Amino acid sequence: MSGTIHLEHPSAHVCVLTLDNPPMNPLGGAMRETFLKLLDEVDSSADLRCLVVTGEGRAFCTGADLTSIGGEDLSTFGRLLDRIEASRIPVIAAVNGWCAGGGVELALCCDIRIASTAAGFICAGVNMGMIASAYRLPRLIGQGPAKAMLLTGLPHDAETALRFGLVTAVHPPEELKAAAIALAERIASRAPLSVEATKRVSGRAIDLAPEEANRLTNKEIAILRASSDHKEAVAAFRARREPIFTRS
Repeated sequence: MSGTIHLEHPSAHVCVLTLDNPPMNPLGGAMRETFLKLLDEVDSSADLRCLVVTGEGRAFCTGADLTSIGGEDLSTFGRLLDRIEASRIPVIAAVNGWCAGGGVELALCCDIRIASTAAGFICAGVNMGMIASAYRLPRLIGQGPAKAMLLTGLPHDAETALRFGLVTAVHPPEELKAAAIALAERIASRAPLSVEATKRVSGRAIDLAPEEANRLTNKEIAILRASSDHKEAVAAFRARREPIFTRS
């Protein structure tokens, strides 16, 4: 099964990528290459300001395709994770169902994660004689909850993921996609250059000393202060109207 990835544009500045490789949406080599190409397309479009990633059916993603893993070059999986993390625009994971193994890594690379009440999370590295999520997960939710997931390989439901801070909201299955798009549209309505700069700084914040963080932030602020969008935001605030941002 090679699977496919559907691309939708529910509104002018938002797109949705849906993984479709039933029943569990693993990412084989061909799907990973398609995913990488679609990310390049999304990043190169100045009109797009937020991306939603979700899955078709009863799973979000289960990582690499274990049915063909023996003959596959898995380096593209690592490249895909890094590429999502480095995306110009914010990425929202709408975890619709089972999220296991490399699927957890995929969700962790996104900027925001929300889940369906039907979602389940399994850090399956120890179940498969491998290691996965041992770097990103503790940085996101702390070592205690992370080790409870990583070292047991047990499933955790959406409410537990919410309590751990792995996801920020839980929705009924039929409402998840709409909630993700609404969240994406809210992000897309903010000043785009500011959103992108905020993503860059916050993504590095945990690794920076205060002095380094200040230098990086001040560099970004100097650029943003000269932008047309900043001037538009100030004018809109004074006029008590909604700003119209042009990413300039």
